[in-house]
Amino acid sequence: MTVFSIVKGMTDQSHLVAPLLAIESSCDDTACAILAPNGDILAESVLSQMDHAALGGVVPEIAARAHLDALPGIVQITLQKAGLTLHDIGAFAASTGPGLIGGLIVGSSYAKGLAMALKRPFIAVNHIEAHILTARLPSLPTPPAFPYLTLLVSGGHCQCVAVHGVGHYEKLGGTIDDAAGEAFDKVAKMLGLGWPGGPALERLALEGNDKAYALPRPLMGRDGCDFSFSGLKTAVSRLIAPHGQGALPRQIAADIAASFQRAVADVMADRTRHAIQALPNATAIVVAGGVAANTLLRSTLENIAADHDLPFLAPPLRLCTDNATMVGWAALERLNAGERPDDITLAARPRWPLSERAASSHQNNIERASHA
Repeated sequence: MTVFSIVKGMTDQSHLVAPLLAIESSCDDTACAILAPNGDILAESVLSQMDHAALGGVVPEIAARAHLDALPGIVQITLQKAGLTLHDIGAFAASTGPGLIGGLIVGSSYAKGLAMALKRPFIAVNHIEAHILTARLPSLPTPPAFPYLTLLVSGGHCQCVAVHGVGHYEKLGGTIDDAAGEAFDKVAKMLGLGWPGGPALERLALEGNDKAYALPRPLMGRDGCDFSFSGLKTAVSRLIAPHGQGALPRQIAADIAASFQRAVADVMADRTRHAIQALPNATAIVVAGGVAANTLLRSTLENIAADHDLPFLAPPLRLCTDNATMVGWAALERLNAGERPDDITLAARPRWPLSERAASSHQNNIERASHA
């Protein structure tokens, strides 16, 4: 049984001396992971909610109830995988924002309850920060040193971030309308592929000609690192409209899927080149988020990294989509950087910009120094 879960070092930094249990519930995946203090993954579990497929997308209220039903079981399963009990856990962490507020409240409240019952620390994790820091997991090949460039692409987020250190992030650009994953899902729906659309569209694109349709590349060639996919999505809808309400011929659908996917990859490539110029001392290019699982996007970005003599790092597929391992690692990174655990009353937030996360980190360090 762990008596002291966190001890203070000579530099007043917080060091975990027992495993950390993390929970992720920001959207439709209920996940739990247990990490050793050095970041080794002791166990991880993910339960995906498939009921939303018939509804054409995630229904927040249904997702929140599903998290509530699933959490006790998935926590117990993860503890069993690790050969531990709750009393062996030294700290608890949970995604506390951004995301769907119902799921965030369920997951963070569950983690807080365990922390309070066992008198352990609680760490509130920013979901975006967790994705950004995933590549630094010690178990992954050649974790990047700071500063590195992260391209975060998921269903809800699309941005280029200069990662200068834990809690020190510079947003170089972001989407001004749809995120990349959102555009994939919407185009897949137009093509009759259902939800989730990204993987289905990628499979269909393998059968198509990516030069069949001259689709626009929004913002490509312009200064900065911002993204826009709304115009591209509209262009696809105009291609489909003349075919009426029925199912498209398979080859036409495949050609549209391939052309759309290529347009997204070209835009991503252009924006990434601009981001490299904005961070000339970058040590690596990292891609994170669910859309990072797309093979064409990965290969395109890998070629850009090679052109600039930079390592290209992409987490394994299971760590690209939402997972609790990244949440636990972000919590450990914060503790190892000397930050204190969070107040148990900290509320879940549907919006939590990285700029505010950085500001809170800075304030945390000021307060820690004043108490030294």
